Amino acid sequence: QVQLVESGGGLAQAGGSLTLSCAASGRAFNNYAVGWFRQGPGKEREFLGHVTKSGGNTYYAASVKGRFTISRDDAANRVFLRMNSLKPEDTAVYLCAAAVYSIDYADRRRYSYWGQGTQVTVSS
Repeated sequence: QVQLVESGGGLAQAGGSLTLSCAASGRAFNNYAVGWFRQGPGKEREFLGHVTKSGGNTYYAASVKGRFTISRDDAANRVFLRMNSLKPEDTAVYLCAAAVYSIDYADRRRYSYWGQGTQVTVSS
């Protein structure tokens, strides 16, 4: 069992930056790959990016590539999502999730554990 807790959300202005954190507890965090997703009001949950177990590879959705960066610190049991050049359409609840494998990493069904999410609101 892995418990995930997101933090770092809040209000940002368009063009600004935020860094979200996903803190893990429970089983050895370095045994899991981690994905970030978001869900806006009335929208489907959207894949944003994924970092492999080793942290050696990251993958991003086209909508955020070049603006968002994922990193992990296994010693601290944390994964981070750095978001730059924020846009009002980035407003959503942001969630992290853990998966045993990095297969089909954009498919939310591949993730066994989820956090509760943290709200990000971007004003224009």
